[in-house]
Amino acid sequence: MNEIPKISEAEWEVMKIVWADSPKTSNQIIEALEDTKDWKPKTIKTLISRLVSKNALGFNEEGRKYLYYPLVNENECIRAENETFLSKVYNGAIKNMLVSFIKESDLSKEDIEDLKKILDERNK
Repeated sequence: MNEIPKISEAEWEVMKIVWADSPKTSNQIIEALEDTKDWKPKTIKTLISRLVSKNALGFNEEGRKYLYYPLVNENECIRAENETFLSKVYNGAIKNMLVSFIKESDLSKEDIEDLKKILDERNK
């Protein structure tokens, strides 16, 4: 697959809408975001245009409507963001990140058991 584009925090909000259910028109994206974000429609249309320019979104033209769909996979974008975060904040050391999160988080017994299971599976 092509290189994963750098997606800003605001652009992520648009991508989440499109990943959840696509294709979507710009008006559908605006409607989905209006309850959670205090953004003007023009701002959202600008974010959509940026995502098209970054090859994160594609579109089909149907009459006067543009139907937007993702060109990048959500899981691949999450993986790329994780790698960037890990490199930037923890110098690429996943152990340091995990220790930090575990020490700073209020984990339930269920969370701890789930983590143990995951580590046990990885250790096999």
